[in-house]
Amino acid sequence: MPANRKGDRRERELVNELDDRGFAVMRAPASGSATDRELPDVLAGDGDSFYAIEAKSSSDRPIYLTGEEVEALVYFARNFGAKPRIGVRFDREDWYFFHPADLHTTDGGNYRVKKETALAEGTDIEELTGGPRQTRLGTDGAPGTDGDGGSGPE
Repeated sequence: MPANRKGDRRERELVNELDDRGFAVMRAPASGSATDRELPDVLAGDGDSFYAIEAKSSSDRPIYLTGEEVEALVYFARNFGAKPRIGVRFDREDWYFFHPADLHTTDGGNYRVKKETALAEGTDIEELTGGPRQTRLGTDGAPGTDGDGGSGPE
């Protein structure tokens, strides 16, 4: 499968995973295409946390990002009011996320994430999103009430 089709599929997969966890998610249609503006691959928010994500995938090889890619992500995220994250996924593994400042910087000013680093040090999607979404049962056992007159977590 060509790399760009695989990358597109992985981005859609990430969008679906974030959506399943209660986030409003948008895949930036102009990311990596014919635009002068650098946009993140995915924007996601749940009312409390907002992320601008540059998504990268690989088989088992290290993932590299240019200094310009990372700078553009940080710039966009700051202006948008989101937290910048690099999302990486290696074949047969889950998504892992890094703040750009936590990435290894190469001698040439680029950034690298190895599979071993992602598995050992990356933030998984549950931690990023605050854990799985659950419906609370109220004291009467009915979904959507928490016993205090409210409608549960929002």
